[in-house]
Amino acid sequence: MDVAFALTGLLLTWPLFVFIAVGVRAQDGGSVIFRQQRIGRDGRLFDCLKFRSMRMGAEQALPPASDPEWRTKQKLTHDPRVTPLGRLLRQSSLDELPQLINVLRGEMSLVGPRPIVIDEAARYGRRLADYCAVRPGLTGLWQVSGRNAVPYPRRVAMDVWLVRNRSIGVYLAILARTVPAVLSRRGVS
Repeated sequence: MDVAFALTGLLLTWPLFVFIAVGVRAQDGGSVIFRQQRIGRDGRLFDCLKFRSMRMGAEQALPPASDPEWRTKQKLTHDPRVTPLGRLLRQSSLDELPQLINVLRGEMSLVGPRPIVIDEAARYGRRLADYCAVRPGLTGLWQVSGRNAVPYPRRVAMDVWLVRNRSIGVYLAILARTVPAVLSRRGVS
């Protein structure tokens, strides 16, 4: 199902891919795709693909670890590194469209835990084994339940619940809730 849905998604959205790519390139001439190492199934690392939403060199300018919002959420509500187009892409979740390629490569599923970076692994503690038991997802329980409005420990609990209760029914229910969740923009920063 992942491959069929991802391939269909790519075929339907390729004009949007081109339009976004031109916009990202036009803003500063930098790369269109942002690649970041994420933890995948069995703990293997993979390059998670996104349309670049931050200015060039932004990854080297991480917020200070002492920032309370960064410490609790691993995100900033008003991140100065995000470009105006990037803000729009993030709010609409269009920045994540290239992850359909990750799905086709077998690195991600359409539904699964949110793909995490290496620095987040410690926040999962003993629950990291649950996370690593499946491929991370383009969408998941956290993404359709409020995203950034959900505290990080609850996010981990949702990922673990999803892994332990995965089924075709849960998969389809989360897919069905994804579009309304994206359109509502609830929990988007």
